[in-house]
Amino acid sequence: MEIHTPHNPEIEELERLGDEIALLSAHIEVATARLLDLIRDFDARGGWGNGFLSCAHWLSWRVGMDLGAARERVRVARALPNLPRIAQALSRGELSYTKARALTRVATPETEERLLIFGRAGTAVHVERLVRAWRRVDRNAENREEAERHKSRSLYVYQDEDGMVVIRGRLTPEVGAVVRRALEAAGDRMYAKARVNDPEGDPPTRGQQQADALGMIAEVVHVDAPVLADPNQPGPSVLEDGDHVSAETSRRLACDASRVVMRHTANGHVVEIGARTRTIPPALRRALHHRDRGCRFPGCGVRFAQAHHIRHWAQGGPTTLSNLALLCRRHHRSVHEDGFQVERLADGELQFRRPNGRVLPNAPALPAVHDSEEVLRAQNAGVHLDADTLRPGWSGERVDSGYAIAVMHPLAIRPSQTDGQ
Repeated sequence: MEIHTPHNPEIEELERLGDEIALLSAHIEVATARLLDLIRDFDARGGWGNGFLSCAHWLSWRVGMDLGAARERVRVARALPNLPRIAQALSRGELSYTKARALTRVATPETEERLLIFGRAGTAVHVERLVRAWRRVDRNAENREEAERHKSRSLYVYQDEDGMVVIRGRLTPEVGAVVRRALEAAGDRMYAKARVNDPEGDPPTRGQQQADALGMIAEVVHVDAPVLADPNQPGPSVLEDGDHVSAETSRRLACDASRVVMRHTANGHVVEIGARTRTIPPALRRALHHRDRGCRFPGCGVRFAQAHHIRHWAQGGPTTLSNLALLCRRHHRSVHEDGFQVERLADGELQFRRPNGRVLPNAPALPAVHDSEEVLRAQNAGVHLDADTLRPGWSGERVDSGYAIAVMHPLAIRPSQTDGQ
């Protein structure tokens, strides 16, 4: 007996529409794989380094991408070269970016093949659930190691017989990273041009450099008032120990710092010392942070920022809200020492310019795209795609993430290991 299915144009039209959605989605995933390749190359070659904090900040500025999403794109782009099977599946449209993004959080060259099998078979929800469980196993192992490291932390500071102070200790990785960054920053500034040598003229050892850098972490700068007002004027601009810094560095540090005014005689003797004052009063600082909410440099937004005088106070610029802008340490240096410029326009908005004078817009216009679907299909020519390319192999059965972890994770106990116990 033959059974005839009634012809229903509405159902057939919806199936055709569904297939078109699936096919175009596959094209988009292939294009996304190509986009990640471009991002990785751009990131590795430092194309974002013209004033931006990172490749993610550049993406957020240039193409209007959410900063969190941009960071994920960069992370995935960096991870894929070490995961060639996942990268290939994405480039063929067999794996969605959402699945690839999740898998790259936990996959290693040793585990990517088994994870990819699960990724192809399961839905995006299944993959996310598996990855969360996988990370819990990883975290448990990491937490055990971290607990052992934490117990071994120590710091001893004592004076030796010859009067020298000895520092010896073991710091946790996060505390050590802060100390190392501070020492490296101070050391780079002190030894950038090998200005400091020991009495015999030999370059200092690494240990000596770090000892000197520790003394520089608390920055004190001595600078003549005329030099602050005009970097071309003659006069000293030195750190507490006499090490020279550029006039623009002094101007940057003086933008947002405590200051003490000292008056000297012609032969250099101090005759008067004023009270220590803050450049920016606390109430004004609160208003500034409330208004700017972080670094105002295009594409940045870092919350920890310093107050910058658009017209420096030493040049007569007022310490008022309209003459101040928040800049992170990196972009504060960019404006003072790297040639970037900032001004407040008549409408109250800030305008930044590159060292070559070109305006750096807050949000550049996106390029015009015509017939984008046809362009996309043409670019993907040679890749076999159809309405089933992205379809998972899941048939609706219950997915047991715990069992999947037990079978696939290298640190998990296999079910067979507990059989008969």
